[in-house]
Amino acid sequence: MLILENISFIRNNRYILKNVNIVFQKGKVYTILGTNGAGKSSLAYLIMGINDYKPSTGKILLDGEDITNLSITDKAKKGLTLLWQEPVRFQGLTVEQYLTLGGKLKISNDQIDFALDLVGLSPELYKHRMVDGLLSGGERKRVELASVLLLNPRYAILDEPDSGIDIMSLSMIEKVIEYIVKNKGTVIVITHREEIAKISQEAYLLCNGSILAQGSPDKIIEYYKNKCDSCSHANIPTTEEVRI
Repeated sequence: MLILENISFIRNNRYILKNVNIVFQKGKVYTILGTNGAGKSSLAYLIMGINDYKPSTGKILLDGEDITNLSITDKAKKGLTLLWQEPVRFQGLTVEQYLTLGGKLKISNDQIDFALDLVGLSPELYKHRMVDGLLSGGERKRVELASVLLLNPRYAILDEPDSGIDIMSLSMIEKVIEYIVKNKGTVIVITHREEIAKISQEAYLLCNGSILAQGSPDKIIEYYKNKCDSCSHANIPTTEEVRI
């Protein structure tokens, strides 16, 4: 179980996140929904421990262990992984080398082929292509999704998994999520898209750095559309969480 306990993040004397409390149970799919600038990616970076993203207050607990201040490497060793909204660019690597971490990840050709097939890329066409500048944004995102699959994560944080990918690929993203859950993983999807949110079992609405509401995806989407699309984002009261 992954628990965020009273997480706040302050930068330049401003709250980016404030008193966030979430429990992620094993084998479920969660959505963190919200408009641009709500703090969704910051929350993902805090969980993963990216660079200087450390909670100003609060704790991150994994199966009862405090992992708040662990490095990104140590968190990865414990089974956490992050799909970046914008895939990282590497020079001089083939897709196969990228997926195997330059040969450090001991996986078979069959596993690589399976992961590429699942994200809609032909292994024969893509394994030996270079990832630096010769793939489209959508292709790089698919390769990144394949890399997440091959890590077999316990907790996969997918930051805007549909970014750069056409809407017709929604079924592919759903298959990726289903595969992770089938292998006893938990998926945390960061998105502002209703179509993606509906894949989850539990949804949280993040607004102005705080959890405004939580509940079933359908109810949170409706709340999101009614409360967020037609009001001033900065003026939404965030002192009380609504259970829907």
